[in-house]
Order: sequence, then C-alpha cells, then structure tokens
Amino acid sequence: MDPKVILITGASGGMGYRAAEALAKQGHIVYGAARRVEKIAPLISCGVHPLHLDITDAHSCTATVKRIVSEQGRIDVLINNAGYGSFGAIEDVTSDEAHHQFEVNVFGLAELTKRVLPYMRMKGRGRIINIGSVGGRLVSYLGGWYHATKYSVEALSDALRMELSDFGIDVVLIEPGFIKTNWPYIAADHLEASSRGSVYEHRAIETARSIRGIYNGPIASRPSVVVKAILKAVNVRRPKTRYLAGAGAHAGVFWHAVLPTRAFDFIIKRTM
Repeated sequence: MDPKVILITGASGGMGYRAAEALAKQGHIVYGAARRVEKIAPLISCGVHPLHLDITDAHSCTATVKRIVSEQGRIDVLINNAGYGSFGAIEDVTSDEAHHQFEVNVFGLAELTKRVLPYMRMKGRGRIINIGSVGGRLVSYLGGWYHATKYSVEALSDALRMELSDFGIDVVLIEPGFIKTNWPYIAADHLEASSRGSVYEHRAIETARSIRGIYNGPIASRPSVVVKAILKAVNVRRPKTRYLAGAGAHAGVFWHAVLPTRAFDFIIKRTM
C-alpha cells in the first residue's frame, strides 16, 4: 500500500486521535491538527506530525495547508473531523453560540477544504472525508442548532462530490451513531446551561440525563467502529459515498425514512 499524505482535524481526542494513530501505524504520513496541539504529542512516537490549527481562522487554515505541502509536496486525503455538539432549544441557545457552532462545524470545514482543493486538483486526485453524523439525517429532541450544522455538512458533501468528480477527487461522508466519546457530555452540559430558568428547563434536565445514559450504556459503540470506517474510506480504491457507523445509525435512518413524521417525533421525544 502506497503511503498517503493525510491531514486530519480534531486530532486531539476521541475519534480523531484514534484515527490519526491507526493511519500512522498503517504507514501513512499523518498530520494531526487541533487547537490543543499538546494533546497530540503522545502520537509523535507512532509517526503523527502535530499541527496547531484553529479551524475558524482562515489564516490558520492557509498556514497549515502550506506547511504540509512545503514538507510533502501534496495532500492526498483531508479528513474533516473537527466539530462539537451544543444542545439546547432553538429559543434558548444564544445567537453567538449558534453562530460559533456553525463556524466550527460548517464554515471551518468548508474553509479548510477550499485551501486543500487546488493542490489536489494539480495532482489530479484526492479524497475529502467529512465526519458528519447520523444527526445529519434525523433530528433529536432539543438539538436543533447542532443538527442544522450536520444537515449542512450533508449538503456540502453532496455538492462537493458532484463538483469535484471531474477532477479525480472523491468526497466521502462518515455518519456515526451512538459512540462512546466526550461528545455527549459536552452536548448535555450545554443543554443544561442553555435552559437554566427557561420554560424548557425541566425537559432539558431529563434529556441531558438521557443523553448521558445512552452514550454511557451498553447500546453505544466504541470509537473503533468509526475508525474502521475511516480506514476503509482512506484505503479502498473506490470508496462509498457514505458510511453509517455505530449503534443506532442504520436503525435511525431506516425508521426516519419509513415512519410518519409525527410518529417519529413522538418516539424521539419519549426516548429522550
């Protein structure tokens, strides 16, 4: 297997950290990028190159891409993994928080992709792998702003796939389900904080408790299932356009497709 030059964002923890480690162990040239670059330092021993990157800063995106190209001459694969979940009722979440979530989850992803594409196009090949969510195909209770960002990632991925097909550049979307990471705890904490004193507070507390329980329970999958999907998307000659990965992903998409909308709404509200 020929080694690929790979840039993966959000590599300081969770799925990004594990994916960077696994890809480096396969012999790829991996650049792991994050704001908290010190958390990537343990991966230096297996060959990962840590880079500081603020995905919301266009200058930081440009500098990151230019450094990799200056050192390696190319970027073969971009894995857009950086992102976070901030839950709360549409009415409760501040405009600043909603905007910030879009800056990280959507506009940052798009900005970095735009910086990488000219170099891929010059080589006549490349692969963009966006880490979305099953939450880009369906909506859970009190997570509207987060889901809006993930629906946007779905749309951007579909648009990019069509736009880039003539240049030999693949676009792949990974859609995790329930995965044991820090994500649910951050989402639940945001939910409780945003609802404090609001008409949604009681339900928000119940939903936050449910989120923590689901992701900490036996139903949730280990991050390794997502890492496996990422490795496949990187290494196969012709990747799928989408990889559903982990507990609840396939079932959620299926029931969302076949159930009447109000029936699905009822189930989601009762579950959470």
